[in-house]
Amino acid sequence: MPASNKLVMQYPPGTGFALSLFPAGFQVIPLYVLSSIVAVMFSFVAMHRAVTIYTLMLVAAFGDSVIYLMINPTKASYSMAPTMIVCAAAGYLTARLFSSGAQRERLVLTALIGLLIGLSVSFRLPNLFLSAGYFIFLLASFLMVRSKQAFLEGLSFAAALLIGIAPTLAANAINAGSLFATTYGGADVAPPSLDATVLWSYFADLQFILLAIAAVWTALIWRFNGHASARQAAVVVAANLIVNVMFFMTHPVFTPYYTVPIAMLSLWTLMYATLPPRRQSVADNPAFAPPVKA
Repeated sequence: MPASNKLVMQYPPGTGFALSLFPAGFQVIPLYVLSSIVAVMFSFVAMHRAVTIYTLMLVAAFGDSVIYLMINPTKASYSMAPTMIVCAAAGYLTARLFSSGAQRERLVLTALIGLLIGLSVSFRLPNLFLSAGYFIFLLASFLMVRSKQAFLEGLSFAAALLIGIAPTLAANAINAGSLFATTYGGADVAPPSLDATVLWSYFADLQFILLAIAAVWTALIWRFNGHASARQAAVVVAANLIVNVMFFMTHPVFTPYYTVPIAMLSLWTLMYATLPPRRQSVADNPAFAPPVKA
């Protein structure tokens, strides 16, 4: 920056990096096309697992909705396109994590989810809150089970998340002089508060519909789905929804895409959790499993 004679890093670093993958002057359109293709591919994976006409209709309707969201409101920010890729991948991996019975595979999947969410912070700083539900579940699981496996899963998630947010921490150090300081100011750093105008903006926006669908879907899985894997995924989604909704509803600024990442991460996870497990196995983590009927 010539005015201050200082070197700075593009902030947030992940969005600039994603755009730089394409030729200068032709970056935005390919980024959104790539994101749309990835969303369609994850929908095809879900279609492959749909074994009834009803689940196939569910996947088709969800895929159509995702494509619409890639046009509006995702277009409101370049950071949303790569974030949507992360949400689809993390949702798929989350459902696969809880349907897996192999301890080593669970550790790898937990680390991959943590890494993806950590990298998503480089697209949008509030994406850090996407990890809240996982931390709550992993901590509760360890306290209930007190096993080495539960401890290692929590440790692998935290370590991978830290690796993923390393670019953001580096950008903070370069731009603001501290790993934990940002260049944001004004309303973005204001303390939490309830504002009727902000709350009404969410209720009148598409985001509220997405969040409501995710909440109802979570409750239905918890009440009617007999698979332990689906119920565990529902717990993660519920915790994530509560933390993220509380944060954004008390944030003094409203934007049409603020809660779209948590809504899409939740919906992708719920969709894959609703479909039959990749293989019929019981997860070796008994926490939150449905009660055994006598």
